[in-house]
Amino acid sequence: MKEKWVLTTKRADFQEIGTKFQISPLLARLIRNRDVTEEQDIQNYLYGTMEDLHDPLLFKDMKKAADLVEGAIQQDIQITVASDFDDDGIFASMVLWTGIRRLGGKVVLDTPDRVSEGYGLNRRMVDEAVEKGSGMILTCDNGIAAFDAVTYAKEQGLTVVVTDHHEVLFSEEEGKRVYHYPPADAIVNHKQPDCTYPFPCLCGAGVAYKLIQVLYERAGIPKEELYDLLEYVAIATVADVMDLQGENRILVKEGLRRLSATQKTGLAAIIKAVGLEGRTISAYHIGFVIGPCFNAAGRLETVQTALSLLMETEEAAAMEKAERLKALNDERKDMTLKGVEQAIEQIEQEGLTADKVLCVRLHGCHESLVGIIAGRIRETYHRPVYVFTDAAEGLKASGRSIECYDMYGKLVPWGHLLSRFGGHPMAAGLSLPEENLPLLRQGLNQDCGLEEADLVPVVRIDAPLPVQYITEELIDQLELLEPFGKGNPKPLFAEQHFAILKGNILGKNRNVLKLQVRNRQGAVIEALYFGNIEKWNTFVQQEYGIDQLEALYQGRQNRVDLAFTYYPSVNEFRGVKTLQIVIQNYCRIPQ
Repeated sequence: MKEKWVLTTKRADFQEIGTKFQISPLLARLIRNRDVTEEQDIQNYLYGTMEDLHDPLLFKDMKKAADLVEGAIQQDIQITVASDFDDDGIFASMVLWTGIRRLGGKVVLDTPDRVSEGYGLNRRMVDEAVEKGSGMILTCDNGIAAFDAVTYAKEQGLTVVVTDHHEVLFSEEEGKRVYHYPPADAIVNHKQPDCTYPFPCLCGAGVAYKLIQVLYERAGIPKEELYDLLEYVAIATVADVMDLQGENRILVKEGLRRLSATQKTGLAAIIKAVGLEGRTISAYHIGFVIGPCFNAAGRLETVQTALSLLMETEEAAAMEKAERLKALNDERKDMTLKGVEQAIEQIEQEGLTADKVLCVRLHGCHESLVGIIAGRIRETYHRPVYVFTDAAEGLKASGRSIECYDMYGKLVPWGHLLSRFGGHPMAAGLSLPEENLPLLRQGLNQDCGLEEADLVPVVRIDAPLPVQYITEELIDQLELLEPFGKGNPKPLFAEQHFAILKGNILGKNRNVLKLQVRNRQGAVIEALYFGNIEKWNTFVQQEYGIDQLEALYQGRQNRVDLAFTYYPSVNEFRGVKTLQIVIQNYCRIPQ
């Protein structure tokens, strides 16, 4: 796939910013590139603490919600926490379950079955709440679109408090948006247009945390007990791919610090099961190692498998449950790989690459995997992707988008073709009658508004950086920018011309390329590449010939000259530290 490399050139007085905040001008430039410009925002970005978070009472209905939950606890009314089946729902429910129990309340958890029921609160959950003697339903990570279920719960005499972070449903009437809300007793969701909470990017667990914060403060519970919930919030925030800006940076940074030395039996067990015991846990580990294990429970079994681990207090039992989650995730990875291969084969054979919005139907695909597969297809073709699979009634789909395409907003005009739908700009889910799929595909492509230029991935380079300027001090300073993730990408540097002195393919699966490279100023450094080595070999062979590729791997003189985007790091082996770069992208630039 072609790429467009773009050097970010946002302006500011980097020397002044560096002096004021005791950082290098280069670091100041990186922060400006992430659109952090105000003095207080820079301070919070670099050195923010829990004391810098906003007052949760700025949420619309927060006081009302806290009054209702507090009243239920005081009156010994059992609360059913109704969550979602993904990581955000799992950990949001743990925030509420832990908090309500600490406050002396009675609480039970319930989640919908991903396959048979789909997303969100439903009538079965309401009926079970009544059967179990609950007088209140408290949602987390869902509820804002549960019109029927909330109405039904109210008819059964239940109090309903919604905490959510998803978009509020709306319709277009006479050119204006009219927002629609379920008839809950209180709705805490910063996506409400008239909500005054200043930060709009909390995940479901973050919103749940804010509710428990109010309740803990009223009860005089020490802050450290509130902060003990941050590990759950950090995992949910990263796993739900929220922007790591503003409050999320602080919540995740503090949560990661605690997670690396967690005292929670279940979390310690999963960390050990995936081979991270004794290591500093990063946002990467949550997003690609720990988070998928918990998500696999809701995908292939039930959420109860994950919740059971998190509630476990016996180490041996926790380890057994953690190993089960890891095994489920390994199974999920194998199934996903097969689904991706089938999808790409279909796209190529049916000529779907002409579409700007891809709609792929996979017969027999486990419906819990369609979102992951859609994400992988989006990475391959860099365009919005929906993956459809057969359901009990019609088809279900999950979609993943690119930055310039509002996936949820573009679905709204075609809502009449759908049985149900929901989501946000970067992802959406839907159900529809099978016969409506061709109409939806046609409509989404006609109405997409995408140009060919939008379908070329942009590689955003923070700064040109000749490798001779890489130092351990620079790498230490870069750690101030962590955690990295959506909204706060790992800094990307570039240099145009590297001679390849030697190459080796390493790893049990032969999936690591280790190079020794030299730039035009004569600086030599080790370079690692963890991407598709087969494509790398094909590229070098096409550009320079098979003889030059072979010479490269034999450590002989060759003509290969490449540009790299990279991130600098330090490799430590037996106490010896070596500077290196990790290659992200490569191309040939004419000399």
